[in-house]
Amino acid sequence: MDTIAAIATGSAASAIGIVRLSGDGCFAACGQVFRPANGRPFSQQEPRKLVLGEVLDCQGRVLDHGLAVRFPAPHSYTGEDAAEIHCHGSPVVLRELLSALFAAGARQAGPGEFTKRAFLNGCLDLTQAEAVMDLIDAETAAAARNAAAQLEGGLRRRLEPIQDALLEITSRFYAVVDYPDEDIEDIRPEEVSQALALAEADLIRLLAGCRRGQVLKRGVRTAIVGLPNAGKSSLLNALAGYDRAIVTDIPGTTRDTVEESVLCGGVLLRLIDTAGLRETEDAVEKLGVARSRRAMEEADLILLVSDDQVDMEPRSRAYWEEFRQLLSAVGGQPAPWIFIASKRDLSGKVAGSIGAWGGENPWHGPAAYVSLSAVTGEGLEDLEAAVAALFPAGDPGEAGSLLTDQRQEDAVRRAGEALCRGREALEAGLTPDAVLTDAEEALDALGELTGRTAREDIVERIFSRFCVGK
Repeated sequence: MDTIAAIATGSAASAIGIVRLSGDGCFAACGQVFRPANGRPFSQQEPRKLVLGEVLDCQGRVLDHGLAVRFPAPHSYTGEDAAEIHCHGSPVVLRELLSALFAAGARQAGPGEFTKRAFLNGCLDLTQAEAVMDLIDAETAAAARNAAAQLEGGLRRRLEPIQDALLEITSRFYAVVDYPDEDIEDIRPEEVSQALALAEADLIRLLAGCRRGQVLKRGVRTAIVGLPNAGKSSLLNALAGYDRAIVTDIPGTTRDTVEESVLCGGVLLRLIDTAGLRETEDAVEKLGVARSRRAMEEADLILLVSDDQVDMEPRSRAYWEEFRQLLSAVGGQPAPWIFIASKRDLSGKVAGSIGAWGGENPWHGPAAYVSLSAVTGEGLEDLEAAVAALFPAGDPGEAGSLLTDQRQEDAVRRAGEALCRGREALEAGLTPDAVLTDAEEALDALGELTGRTAREDIVERIFSRFCVGK
C-alpha cells in the first residue's frame, strides 16, 4: 500500500508530539526527514527500538531533535511497514515535519486509516477496531477496562463458538448433498435443534448485557426535573462539584436545559438540569418547560427533585395539583426514576416516603427515595447507592464481551431472530435442510459483526468516526 502519515497526538501544544507512518515506503520517507545520531540509515536501524537523531524540514535543515522507531511488517499495528517520529509537541514543528514527509512521498492519512489498514490486513476484527475508538473515548475506568478487554478479542472469543457450531451444521449439510456416495452421517433434526437452541441462548445472554455496555460507553442520560425552586440546579452543582448552574431564590431561574457529565456511584451520568415544570404565561419560560418535557421523555433516568419543606411552609391547593401532575408525568415515562427530597439541611428530615401515591395511580413508583442536602452534601451517598443499584457494574468477567454499539446489538439481534425461526421451523416438523437458510442468515449477521461479511459501506462508516492519526 502507499505510504500514509499523520500527527497522532492532536493539535494542542504538548511536551511530546508523535507523527506516524505506514506503508511500503515509510522507511524511505523517514530516512529523508530523520538523521540518526549513530550514522546508520533509518532503514537499517534495529526494529522496535527508539533511536536518537535530528528531525529535518523539507530543505534538509534541522527542525528539532527527537527519536524515531521502525516496525517492519508484519509486526506492526497496521500489519505493514510502519514508523513513528517523536519530537517536541509544538504544532508548528509537527506541521513542518508532516510537510517534509509529504514531500518525501507520503500522503495525509484519512480518519481511522491506520486502524482500517490493521483490519484489512487481518490484525484486528471490526469489534476490536471499534474497541480502539471506545478506549480513546472512555470517560470512566470501567469503560476503559471493557474496551481494553474487547481490543484483546473478548467479544470475538464469545462469538467464535457460536459461529463454529453453525458452520458445523451448514458444512455437514452441504457435504451430504455434494458427496452422496461418501459415508457421511446425515444430520438428525434433534441435533440441529439442540445446536440452534444453544447458539440462540448464548446470543440472548450477549443481548442481556447490552444495556450495561451502552451505559459504560455513553453514560446514562439523566433528566433532573421538578417544580420551580425545588433545588434542581443546586443538585446539579453539588454533583458536578462546582457552580455549573445559576441558583437563586427566584422561581423559574433556569430557562433552558443545562448539561454536565458527572460520576455518581461509579456510573457516568449525563445530567440535564431542566426548567421547572409548571404552567406559565412567560413565552421564554414556556420554551424551557417544553425542552424539559422533551429531556424527560428521552432520559434513561429521571431525578425528581421536591422541596422537602412542606412542614415549614404549608403549600397551596394549586401547588399540590401541579405536584401531582408532575408525579404523573414522571411516573408515566418508561425510564426509572428516583424521588429526591431536597433541602434536608432546612427541613431536618432524614428519611421519608411518598407513601401510597405509587400504588394509587396508573404510573410506576420511584426506584428509590432519597433525602439530601445539596448545600451540606448530606445524603448524596444515598443517591450514589441508588444510582449504582439501578445501573450495576455487572460481573468483571463480562469485560470485553459487552455490546457497546447499536450496530453490534442489531447484528446479534438479527442472528438470534434467525436462529429462533430455524428452531421453530424444526419444531413444526420441517426437515433440517429447510432451516439451512436461517442458519446461514445468522452466520452472515455474526460475520457482519466481526467483519467477515461486512459490506464496504458499513466498514467505511465505522472508520469515518475515528480521528486522523489512529
